[in-house]
Amino acid sequence: MAIPLRSEDAPRAGRGPARLLGSLFGFWRRSIRTRVVVAIVLLGAIVAGSVGLFVLRQISDGLVRSRVSASVAEATSETATARERLASAGSSDFDPDTQLRQLLETLVSRGSARGFDVVVLGPIGDAADADPTSAASGVRTTPGISAASVPQRLQAVVDHTDRTAWTYTRVRRLGERPGQGDPAVVVGSRVVLPSDGGTYTLYYLFRMQAEQRTLGLVRRSLLTSGILLLVLTAGVVLLVTRQVIAPVRLARRVAERIASGRLEERMHVHGEDDIARLGSSFNQMADALQQQIRQLVDLSRVQRQFVSDVSHELRTPLTTVRMAGDVLHDSRASFDPVTGRAAELLQKELDRFENLLADLLEISRFDAGAAGLELAEVNLADVAHRVVEAFEPVARTRGVKVVLRAPVPCVAEVDERRIERVLRNLVSNGIDHAGVRGDARVVVTVGGDAHAVSVTVRDYGVGLQPGQLAMVFNRFWRADPARARTTGGTGLGLAISLEDAQLHGGWLQVWGAPGAGAQFRVTVPLRAGEPLGHSPLPLIPPDAPSVSDDQRPGSSGDRR
Repeated sequence: MAIPLRSEDAPRAGRGPARLLGSLFGFWRRSIRTRVVVAIVLLGAIVAGSVGLFVLRQISDGLVRSRVSASVAEATSETATARERLASAGSSDFDPDTQLRQLLETLVSRGSARGFDVVVLGPIGDAADADPTSAASGVRTTPGISAASVPQRLQAVVDHTDRTAWTYTRVRRLGERPGQGDPAVVVGSRVVLPSDGGTYTLYYLFRMQAEQRTLGLVRRSLLTSGILLLVLTAGVVLLVTRQVIAPVRLARRVAERIASGRLEERMHVHGEDDIARLGSSFNQMADALQQQIRQLVDLSRVQRQFVSDVSHELRTPLTTVRMAGDVLHDSRASFDPVTGRAAELLQKELDRFENLLADLLEISRFDAGAAGLELAEVNLADVAHRVVEAFEPVARTRGVKVVLRAPVPCVAEVDERRIERVLRNLVSNGIDHAGVRGDARVVVTVGGDAHAVSVTVRDYGVGLQPGQLAMVFNRFWRADPARARTTGGTGLGLAISLEDAQLHGGWLQVWGAPGAGAQFRVTVPLRAGEPLGHSPLPLIPPDAPSVSDDQRPGSSGDRR
């Protein structure tokens, strides 16, 4: 009994062919040798097939024309011989039936020797109308041959003209149906029987079996030659492509190794041809790239070391200056107004200087790969609430309203200090760019699902131009270069925030549109180390202006 296919097995049943087709398509796309060989073999098959068909057609036409000419000539000769014999026999020697039988026997005998069959029809015309029951009336043929082998259209032509006519037909034996039989050339002519004066038609059937055998031999020869030619072409193409593609594949493997960091890899060059020169040029390029990369690495290392050293070295004098500044700031009430104001400015600039040093030290730790995580189960809604409360006084003084939307707890395994720093940088950036127009507010939204937790910070300021999206997280970059350094942060906050997000295996992305504000979104996995495939909150806010897909601003910061 047949076992029905279960519904859950149905997709699996079709998965095998789909996987096979996918593998074949992938192999086709990856292998240039296969594409070249198949293309040249197909082109060769088309050319060989076209030439073979042309040659076969020419040979076939030549054989048929030759056979037709020989058949017409032989039929004309046989008819002339038959007429001479009938004329020499006279009209009183035999009765019509005997004379006709002797004529047929003679033609059949000669046909057996020369390779043709005979069909005799008649009498035709007035003689047939005068005595339709005559013994000489009827059909006479070579034994076993059907008179239906003679086409009706040829009979109509021969019955009404004295000239010899011919056409193509099939020699049918008795009992065979139309369409069966051997192909042949049939030639028709007329003779007059002296015994009764009746006109009879003679049809000579010349089989074309020899021509068929010749065409079959030619066809097999052309097919065999074509196949051998295609095989030889495929072998030559394989050899040529191997000579060309092998160095290319070697160059690809060497380039992959260089890209993976093995800068000392080089191609082995043999000979002096174009491929060898290409390998030499590749090696020279690799040497130049290695030298430049090493210079850049050394320069980057020197720069990082310089930033780290300067940051550390500045801490000692900054501590002394800070102590002196604190003393002056605490005593500013006893100073004159100008000196008191100078003490306040000194304290403010010392705060900015300390923040800049802290950011530089943090950046140097990221560059050195020394940054680590102190993971714990943290509710990001509480962290966002704490950050919003901390920035409310600053936002109030600037006329900006900070709104928090955290309907449910969102607990994730994160480094609380780093995540809070990310949110502080994003909220501070939002307040700085919220503007003082009618909708001067910053909206902080917290959301999560079973795989990830996300926080968005939305402002309604001037927004971002499409070309600025890729530069938002660059170090020391500002959307408005003319903006005074006395406002805003150090220019390193978003760069540090991006490093913190990526350190968690998460994303920090931005959307912006001119005049429509901007929205930053930080997303981290629920469990540290888990792959991140999506974000619980959309990057483009629901209240963003509707634009077409080709005009919709892009996003930056997703460096997965």
